[in-house]
Amino acid sequence: MAELFSEQWMNSYKDEWNNEPELSNALGEIGFTSTIGYGFTGDADPIGILVIENGKVIDSGAYNGQPLNWDLRATQDNWNKWIEKGLGMAGLGMAYVGGKLKFKIGDYKAMIKDPRMAGPFVKSFSVMGRVKA
Repeated sequence: MAELFSEQWMNSYKDEWNNEPELSNALGEIGFTSTIGYGFTGDADPIGILVIENGKVIDSGAYNGQPLNWDLRATQDNWNKWIEKGLGMAGLGMAYVGGKLKFKIGDYKAMIKDPRMAGPFVKSFSVMGRVKA
């Protein structure tokens, strides 16, 4: 299996994202366009990125200094747990409030208040669990 957030892993995640209507179609309906970085707590930069245009991932791979709209961080253990078991709304709230999931860039509060974004965000964790890089 590819290392978490490596270029190979991110490219597989891109495919899984685009194949999940509850994620890509739902975000497409609201015109969601963003660049999202993923990485580990304490690191200066994220490791991998997704570039999303109207809900679909149009580019993925290694972070190379691209401007980010979102930068999500957690420990390796927490990422692994969420990828394996998924993360519901209650778990998401607890992870954020407890500091286990950090938004280095991005507005968690605005996202969580909008069900059109919150639902797909939670869905993205179960989609991570499908990555078979």
